[in-house]
Amino acid sequence: MNALAKLTTVELKLLAREPGAMFTILIPLFILVVFGSSITPGDTVLLPMSLAIAVGLVGLYQLPTTLATYRERGVLRRLSTTPVRPTSLLTVQLALQLVLALTACGLLVAVAGTVLRAHVPSSALALTVAFLLGTAAMFAVGLLIAALAPNGRAANGIGVLLYFPMAYLAGLIQPPHQMPPVLRNVGEYTPLGAFRRVLAEVWAGGFPSPVMMAVLAAYALLISLAAARFFRWE
Repeated sequence: MNALAKLTTVELKLLAREPGAMFTILIPLFILVVFGSSITPGDTVLLPMSLAIAVGLVGLYQLPTTLATYRERGVLRRLSTTPVRPTSLLTVQLALQLVLALTACGLLVAVAGTVLRAHVPSSALALTVAFLLGTAAMFAVGLLIAALAPNGRAANGIGVLLYFPMAYLAGLIQPPHQMPPVLRNVGEYTPLGAFRRVLAEVWAGGFPSPVMMAVLAAYALLISLAAARFFRWE
């Protein structure tokens, strides 16, 4: 337990110094502030889109790059000879990346709700369910990237290459109602698109639809199983 606490402390310090972590916080905030100047009070569109962008960056960029870099440098292999197993590092990293996503999203909600006067949903339960399912799906994709990428640079590149098509299909680059119907319908059933959809439903005052929750849960489960199947410790 003491070794795990020390590992968590070290990993937290490394994450705090990681430029990519700051990137995942500042980019969504920059988008929110820039476009927030044109929204009307009570807006229900910009904030959920910004939250999806933030979680997408953590899941597709920060998480896989970190894990693949650790494997490339032999960190996971060396841990297997210590009381702290590689699985402990994986667990700590997932927890810290979740904290990073929560930090980014908390900052977005605070700025949007107080400065921009955007709408913030009143149902904490609906928001929590939507956030956890969406984050689980995006993190699962990140774990699969980490499992398949040969090194940190490749994981970074794959994450970036995946992020922009997924963001477009999800309606985060172009509003969904302006997209071709076929792309809009397909995009809603991608991991990031389903996440944007459930957040939009929460911001509209409802509860995430069972279909979209099932889609996100299926993505989280099936892709995590695939990541576990292909993940290499060295």
